[in-house]
Amino acid sequence: MRQEGWTLAFIAVFMAVVAPIYWLMSYEVIGTVVLILTFAFAAMLTVYLWLQARKMDPRPEDRKDAEIIEGTGELGFFPPASLWPFWCALVVTVIALGPVFGWWLSILGGAIGIWGVTGWCYEYYRGDYRH
Repeated sequence: MRQEGWTLAFIAVFMAVVAPIYWLMSYEVIGTVVLILTFAFAAMLTVYLWLQARKMDPRPEDRKDAEIIEGTGELGFFPPASLWPFWCALVVTVIALGPVFGWWLSILGGAIGIWGVTGWCYEYYRGDYRH
């Protein structure tokens, strides 16, 4: 996690330099606030990642003497194909069209959305709750 911390530290330093320059050149409040909040967010994540990196052993990504083979292994389960993302995207479209054609359409989309999100979350639960 040390490398991710360094990346976010660079972003935090960059935002700390850019925010005052932006304020002096534009005198715009909202853009300056956004840059300051981006600095704060990046600094907060930097501190968190550095503290977590101190608690755990170095990963292969963090060591200079690591071999490629050390990073191998199972990364997780990825489904080969699923129709549930399509249904969830369709629900979002129906909800977004609600303000255009009538709020009843957003309510209908929300009701169908419960079905779509539930189906996507539980698509591999069959039988005795197996995966």
